[in-house]
Amino acid sequence: MPIPVRSTCSLLTIFVVISAILWAFSTGYTNRGGPLVPTADSPAPACQHHAQSVIVQGRDVETATRLVGSIGGTVIRELGIINAVGAEISADQIEILEGLDGIVRIYHNRELTVSCDWGEDKPETEFPKMIDADLLHSQGITGAGVTVAVVDTGLWDFQWPLCLNSHWYYRVLAKFDAQCDKYTWYLQDKSGHGTHVTSVIASSAVTKAGLFQGVAPDVNLVSVKAFDETGKGTYLDVIAGLDWIVDHKEDYSIDVLNLSFSVPPVSFYWDDPLNQAVMRAWDEGIVVVASAGNAGPDSMTVGVPGNIPYIITAGAASDNYTPETGTDNFLTSFSSAGPTVEGFVKPEVVAPGGHILGMMPPDCWIVDNYGCFLSQEGDDFYRMSGSSQSAAVVSGLVALLLQSDPTLTPDEVKGKLMASAVPAVDEYGDLAYSVFQQGSGLVNAWGAVFDTGLEEANQTLDIRLELQDLAHYGGFANRDQDGNYYLTNVGGYVWNDQYAWGVGYAWSDAYVWSDGYMWSDARVFIDGYMWSDHYGFDSGYDWSGALEESMSINSYVPQE
Repeated sequence: MPIPVRSTCSLLTIFVVISAILWAFSTGYTNRGGPLVPTADSPAPACQHHAQSVIVQGRDVETATRLVGSIGGTVIRELGIINAVGAEISADQIEILEGLDGIVRIYHNRELTVSCDWGEDKPETEFPKMIDADLLHSQGITGAGVTVAVVDTGLWDFQWPLCLNSHWYYRVLAKFDAQCDKYTWYLQDKSGHGTHVTSVIASSAVTKAGLFQGVAPDVNLVSVKAFDETGKGTYLDVIAGLDWIVDHKEDYSIDVLNLSFSVPPVSFYWDDPLNQAVMRAWDEGIVVVASAGNAGPDSMTVGVPGNIPYIITAGAASDNYTPETGTDNFLTSFSSAGPTVEGFVKPEVVAPGGHILGMMPPDCWIVDNYGCFLSQEGDDFYRMSGSSQSAAVVSGLVALLLQSDPTLTPDEVKGKLMASAVPAVDEYGDLAYSVFQQGSGLVNAWGAVFDTGLEEANQTLDIRLELQDLAHYGGFANRDQDGNYYLTNVGGYVWNDQYAWGVGYAWSDAYVWSDGYMWSDARVFIDGYMWSDHYGFDSGYDWSGALEESMSINSYVPQE
C-alpha cells in the first residue's frame, strides 16, 4: 500500500491558504489555473527597486502622472500618500520636468536596507565559488529566464530568498502536490529536504561578501511534491509528478528537472517505469539531473533514476572545509559509484556535495530526527551532505548554461558539462579516481558556458527507439577475472573497487581524456551481455504491485 500522507485540508492549512491568497492579491498576483503568477498590470513587489528611478511629487497624483507622461517618462506606481508617483526618466527629462507648473519636487530614489534585504546577516556558501558560478554571476549570468522543476518534499513557502529572485520578482511559477493530485497555494515542506535542495539551486540571498548563496539566483521555479515529511514516496507519486511536469512543460517553460532521490534498481534501466517517465521528459527537451545516490563507495551502487544512460547523474565531492584552496578536495566516501549493471559509466560528473549550506524549516522532520547529521549556521540555515545537494548544484549550473545559450539541446548540455569538467589527478598527473567514481570530473560553470566547442553526448543511443521498446543499449564497462573494472574501448581506466578517502587531490583541467568521450557511448544490448559474477537481472522481474513500494530521498550521511 502507498504510504499514507497527512491530509492538507486541516484548519491550519485552510488558514494558511487564505492568508496566502490575501497576500497574493495584496502584492498584485493572481491565480491562473492554479499557479501564482504576476498579472500584466501588477505593480512590482514591495521590495522592488528600479535603477535610475525617481519620485515625482506634484500638487496631486493626477498632476504628477500627467506631467511625467507629457515629457515621455514612465510611471511605475502611484504614491497617493505623498501626492507622488514613482517614475523612470532620463536626466534631460528631469530638467524639463522641474520647470513645469504643478511639480512640487523630484527625489532621486534611494536604496535602503530594510527587513526584506537579507544581505547583511546571511551565512556564506562556498559551492558557487567551487564551480566558478560566482564568476558567471558577475557577468550577469544568473539563470534568468530558465525554469527548474524540483520533484521532492515540497517547498517552504514565502521564504524570500526562495520565492523572490534577485530583482525581487516572485518566481515560483507553480506548485503541484503529486501525492494529492492537485495544485496548491501552500506547498508545505515538513521534511526540509526539498527546501534545502531548492535553496542550493536558487537562493537569491546575498552574503556579506556580496555573493549569491545559490547557483542560479534568478531562475524560475516549479515545485512538485512527491515525498512526505519522512522523505518517503511511491513510484506512483513520482511518476504522477513527472507526468504533470511533461504535460505542463510549455505552460511554465520548464527547462531543467532536478531529481534528488534514489532507489536501488531491480531491473534493467529501460524496464523501470520511473525511468521510462524520466526518459520521456528528456525526449521532450527537458534536461534531467539526478543524484548518483549515497550508497558508496562500493561499485555498482548508482540507483534509479541515476542509472539512465541519457540523463546527467551527479556524484559528490567535498572542499575539505578549505574553500580557499582546491588542492585538498576529495570525492566523498558516500558518493555512489558505477558502472551500472548495463555497463555504463556513472556518474558523468561530480559536484560539491559535502557540508552544503542551505535553508530548511527549523521544525522540520530532518532537523527533529537527523540533527546529528546537520550543522546549523544562523537562523534557518543548515549544512547537509549528500549527492542530493550535488545534483542541485548541477541543476543550477545547467540553468546558467541555458540562459547563456537557450538553443542547446539536453544532449548538448550534457556534452558541455562533461567536456568542461575538471578531473581529480594525483601528483603524477594521473587520475586520482576512476571514471566509474568521478566521471569526467568536477563541473566547472565558466568552462561550460564559454567553451566554444559543441560536444554532444548520447550520440550512439536512440531514445525514441528505447521508448518504443525497439532497441536498448549497454555500455563498454567490463570486469576482469581479478575483479578490476575497465572499459573495452579505451585504455587506462582500471578500477579495482579500492577507495582512497580523506586524501586531497588537485582538480586539474590539464588532464587529457584519451579517445575523447568514447566511454560515454553505447552498443546495442545483447541478452547474453552479463557480468561474470551474475550482476545481471533476471528478465522475468515481476513489477505487479511494485509501483506501490516505497522509495525515498537519498539517505542522510555524516558531513564530509
